[in-house]
Amino acid sequence: MAWAEFILAWAAFMASHLIPANPRLKARAVALFGPRGWVWAFSLGSTALLFWLIFAAGRAPYVELWAQAGWMRWMVNLVMPLAIALGTFGVGAANPFAFEGRAAGFDPERPGIVGVVRQPLLWALLLWSGAHLIANGDLAHVILFGAFAVFSASGARAMETRKRRLWGAAEFDRRAARSSALPFAALLSGRWRPRRGPSLTRLVLAALIWAALWHLHAPVIGLSPAP
Repeated sequence: MAWAEFILAWAAFMASHLIPANPRLKARAVALFGPRGWVWAFSLGSTALLFWLIFAAGRAPYVELWAQAGWMRWMVNLVMPLAIALGTFGVGAANPFAFEGRAAGFDPERPGIVGVVRQPLLWALLLWSGAHLIANGDLAHVILFGAFAVFSASGARAMETRKRRLWGAAEFDRRAARSSALPFAALLSGRWRPRRGPSLTRLVLAALIWAALWHLHAPVIGLSPAP
């Protein structure tokens, strides 16, 4: 059963995400931990299970599907700062479109991170998983990163569909007028022009997270991210 740990880690990770998807289970968890305690418990638990899943993929039998090339490692290093920035700016921002955002304080005329993309965290996850999928051509990591890429892409589409159905097409279009489903599309098309620069606090935090992940990658994951 060389694949047993990888299968078990996947099962635990998927099972943990059934809780927020099930209203009854989520209500019980919120009642047990409290609203803020539930967010912390789920976040820490999901992070721990994600690390277990990544480690389990590294310990799974190595079955090469394609060889790694030098450009693949460069690509990961170029993509990851953008992914980290999207995640850092997206979490807790005024964004009624995304599950990681907050509905309060959103102004469609001044959309902030929503002007960049409506689903910043899911796009961060898609960029992370897509880049790592290309750079890791063994079976276990293709399953790992491929599944996350599919989840991210389908999740972003599902959130858009859900919000449009919830608000109605006219209200959705009003709120989304200066935003886009694809990163930077609203900026390139001229539908959004930022009136001020990005938050310096979040920009510094994103840089610190990138530096920490880059330096901890080798001692924690076991592989250097350097090209």
